[in-house]
Amino acid sequence: MKLLDKLIIKDFLKTYFFVVLMLILIVLVLDFTEKNDSYIRNDVPSGEIMKYMINYGLYLNNLLTPITVFISVIFITSKMAGRTEIIAILSSGVSFPRMLRPFIFAAMLIGGVSFLLNGWVLPVATEGVTKFKLTYIDKTRTASDPNVHIKVGTDSYAYLSRFYKTGNTGYHFTLETIRDGRLINKLSSDRIQWDTAKNVWTLKNWRFRELNEFGEDYSVGEEMDTTLSITPDDFDLPENHHETLKLPELSRQIRVLEDRGADNVAFYKIERYVRFMSPFAAIILTFIGVIMSAKKSRGGSGFQIAMGFLLAFIYILLFILSRTFAENGASYPIFAVWLPNIVFGLTGLVLYKTVPR
Repeated sequence: MKLLDKLIIKDFLKTYFFVVLMLILIVLVLDFTEKNDSYIRNDVPSGEIMKYMINYGLYLNNLLTPITVFISVIFITSKMAGRTEIIAILSSGVSFPRMLRPFIFAAMLIGGVSFLLNGWVLPVATEGVTKFKLTYIDKTRTASDPNVHIKVGTDSYAYLSRFYKTGNTGYHFTLETIRDGRLINKLSSDRIQWDTAKNVWTLKNWRFRELNEFGEDYSVGEEMDTTLSITPDDFDLPENHHETLKLPELSRQIRVLEDRGADNVAFYKIERYVRFMSPFAAIILTFIGVIMSAKKSRGGSGFQIAMGFLLAFIYILLFILSRTFAENGASYPIFAVWLPNIVFGLTGLVLYKTVPR
């Protein structure tokens, strides 16, 4: 059986890499065709385009893994069933769980590589894709989105009407401390600028108001240096910032946001849940794929491959929906993130009763 194990693992991995490569190349060609006019108009260097396509290809590999694993295992298993190899293996006294072993081992290899990519390689690629788009595709974006709100402490909230990357300058700044629904103090200024030499914020035309039981204290000034638990990077984070952090950096960012009491910490926690959840998808989908295609079909493997595509897309759709629910404030986000694996895992156990003996 060891020789057969090696053949199955070899065919599985070879088919997987071939399917991955073909799908990625197709998407990259379509993406290049769509953006070619922008490349010409913005005079994008060829080297930067190639670097972008490599980074985007790594991103696509992670996105397409559920589909490619499922299609690969169905293709290999249905081909074996069509040649009655599975019947011969089971008739020789080999149990179905034993026959599953090389498939699961190959899936574990893919899952392990996927975990390493998700944790350390893919974030760098995602950051490269984001920077490329901001540099060459969306070149007009020099300022952050308007009306920026950031929670900088347990009871402290910062606001800017607009922050400009050039000069690290923001306008109409407000810092409020609110405790138990009551305003404690409020610091505001017409302009705020980051001092790179001192690593502090300089407030221009500032006003400070502090409420107390006897009324309020009010003071004004032209310029003041202050230290905040934020830097210019916090005002210009891309929407997918949590996807651009390596796993250790993601854990550190979560601790920083928790110390601030920031509201968006849930996005970073969910991203960490996803990175630990995703590798198990390869194992679960392999288990289901072998069960679905182990029986010989009169119509060949075409129908089984089509069912593989359908179920893989259902998995991805369920993953997207469950992640959306988690990010929108689900009571148990870790359960919502793991829901696709739980559903498909239970489905695999039900289907296991139908396997040939």
